[in-house]
Amino acid sequence: MAVRGVGVWLREHVWEIPLRRYVALLVGAGVVAGAVLGIRVLLHDDRSCAPGVMMPEGSDECVGVSTTDYAFGRDRLRDTVRAIDRENRSIKGDYVTVALFEPFTATDPDNLNDTLHELQGAYLAQYQANHDSNGESPAIRLVLANPGATGKHWQHTVEQLERMADGPERLRAVTGIGLSTANNKLAVEELTRRGIPVVGTSITADNLANGQSGKDPYPGLARVSPTNTDEARALTSFAKVKAGEAVLVYDKPGDPYTTTLQESFEKLLKGSPYQPWAFTPPDDRSQEGSTANDFRQITHLVCDTAEETDTILFAGRHTQLRQFINALGERGCQDRAFTLLTGDEGSYLTGDKDLDRDALKHKLSVRYTALAHPDAWLTKNPPATGGSAEDARRLADLARAAQEPQAEGSGAQGGQRVGPIGEATLEDGQLITAYDAMTLTYQGIREAKPDGEDAPTLADVHDQWELMTGSQRVNGASGWICLDKHGNPYDKAVPIVEVTSEGRARFVTLAWPEGKPPGKECLPPAS
Repeated sequence: MAVRGVGVWLREHVWEIPLRRYVALLVGAGVVAGAVLGIRVLLHDDRSCAPGVMMPEGSDECVGVSTTDYAFGRDRLRDTVRAIDRENRSIKGDYVTVALFEPFTATDPDNLNDTLHELQGAYLAQYQANHDSNGESPAIRLVLANPGATGKHWQHTVEQLERMADGPERLRAVTGIGLSTANNKLAVEELTRRGIPVVGTSITADNLANGQSGKDPYPGLARVSPTNTDEARALTSFAKVKAGEAVLVYDKPGDPYTTTLQESFEKLLKGSPYQPWAFTPPDDRSQEGSTANDFRQITHLVCDTAEETDTILFAGRHTQLRQFINALGERGCQDRAFTLLTGDEGSYLTGDKDLDRDALKHKLSVRYTALAHPDAWLTKNPPATGGSAEDARRLADLARAAQEPQAEGSGAQGGQRVGPIGEATLEDGQLITAYDAMTLTYQGIREAKPDGEDAPTLADVHDQWELMTGSQRVNGASGWICLDKHGNPYDKAVPIVEVTSEGRARFVTLAWPEGKPPGKECLPPAS
């Protein structure tokens, strides 16, 4: 064999064939490894939704704390969330973080509306803090804490907030907690146990407040809304309810809101000739259930009362309230006039498409204690103390500007625009209340900041609440917020509002837990 032939034979039989085999084996191994990796990726249950937000096992909703422009899959929230993210990214220098704790994945339209309005109110206060406070520091960074539509994932979210309080985010307070529910009660209990200050927006349940029976189960909790007891006292001072001329309809077994409202109403009806009448709603009180059947029967009992009975006190949530009003519209005694009085859940009625407005044309008046109303301080001759038209107008003007696509601010950070945040309504009071809660929060944080320090500690903020009274009060858009030593607003203005047959919330008058506005000093008594 020639030398060249030997070389070819050696290359083809000794080197190339094994090399091709090795290459084929390597390629095959790579394909197998890639396939295995691909299968693992496909099979991997990626439960991340956005930075800080994920789906817990067994859940299809995204919960946790969002620090970006993630809107939790709710298009209605998107404009405001983007405005918050833009504001957060514009911050230069020292800042602290405040979390808004709300059910951002709510599916019930009323609860989602509530969440949207509280989100808008918190943002407008954040914007004001960063642009219209004469350069005061620290700046306020706002993040969104979602415990789930019903709050059942509160523990996951609370643990995340605690890590943010201990980390570089410098979380210094949580605001929101709009609903007086069992899950929110647990969340507040755990947040305050871990030393994180909380400012409640529209929570009114007495058992979600400090100072009841002289005890403070939630150290570090402050609120801008009156308790159910204070609302009932204000309602009584306005309506002059007489035990012999009123009946009570209540939720059994009740939740924190309905139970404390029921107890407050029962005190007003001591000595009544009529026992209260109960209805049993579904566990999820945003659902219809079968309570409409209960209400049809209760309307017969209402008609059975003596002629002088003309007032119905209702302790229930908004879905059941609407069902009861609809049933009263069909009552057999439409020739008799009745006034239904209830708590702040009545604020949902104006947006409830299932409300039978014709029911309000049959000698039936529905009035409720609102947490706030845009007309409360803009009427002729408002009270000299307890609030002011100037404070109410400041928010109204800011909200109006935020709805303009190219609205510009005039603050210290280069004219950062305030909007757009989509359509914003003040009529249900939720935006106003959330704005006041965030205002209380950032003013408390800044007052608590030690000289020479970038930010206060959690304990500094915790200790600040009881000092925010007298001349240190918050001049809220809903009225003065003068906190007592338990973190509750003293003699807070309570708007009485009537639902009209056109579906509007008509402001009637201001009422007061103490029967009159606070003195100009606004200092709670020692008791």
